[in-house]
Amino acid sequence: MWIGLLYAVVIVVCNALGAISGMGGGVIIKPVFDVIGYDSVASVSFLSTAAVFTMLIVSTISQVSHGIRLQLKMVLWLAVGALAGGLLGERALTGLLATLGDAPVLAIQITLTILTILFALLNSVYHWGTLALRGAGWVIACGILLGFLASLLGIGGGPINVALLMLLFNMPIKAATVYSIATIFFSQLAKLASIAVAGRLGDFDLGMLWFIIPAAIIGGLLGAHFSHVLSPAKVTRVFQLMLVAVIVINLYNGVMLVVR
Repeated sequence: MWIGLLYAVVIVVCNALGAISGMGGGVIIKPVFDVIGYDSVASVSFLSTAAVFTMLIVSTISQVSHGIRLQLKMVLWLAVGALAGGLLGERALTGLLATLGDAPVLAIQITLTILTILFALLNSVYHWGTLALRGAGWVIACGILLGFLASLLGIGGGPINVALLMLLFNMPIKAATVYSIATIFFSQLAKLASIAVAGRLGDFDLGMLWFIIPAAIIGGLLGAHFSHVLSPAKVTRVFQLMLVAVIVINLYNGVMLVVR
């Protein structure tokens, strides 16, 4: 009971911040769950994915109801790429866990997460400009990369999503956060579908979903509301503060992994 309530509190806060910034929440949920240390790497990844996926549904519906408009072709191509990348990322994670075990895989996740977050943080601070790419091929390739990282790292992929969409396609941050949410939705859908098709749902404590899903819904609603009312400058500030917080948490997890 206590662990479910603790997870619920973490998810409400993280999903609200994730919906505002376009990161998806998993970028903080995953490392915080690692700090708590109650579940295995695979279980943490699954529970984080379930929380993020639920939040994405709620946040997307709320954003549309607030009049947010998306280019359907852009969403479609990102979805195609994210679905493919999500399946590849889940296979890579499963293979690495089977081959290396929990501790080495956690070390890989921490390292890659910190590197992608540093990229996103530096881009948001120094404004490296934009490539202004066009064409379905580039969008699909971007979706594949983002979907792969989302599933492999178990964080939703949000930090690099927003930065890469702004860098590649000349998007303002508010538009990038919405497209990021759409991308994460399809990568996490692919991950959950692959787990279900493989018959691996029984590997996890599904009773935790009674805590996680309601918390994810609340967090998604709060995040969508504040995303609508906050200015682009404040959204950028939330984005940057989340990046710094996640770097600190992952560094702590890395140190603890070495000390153990």
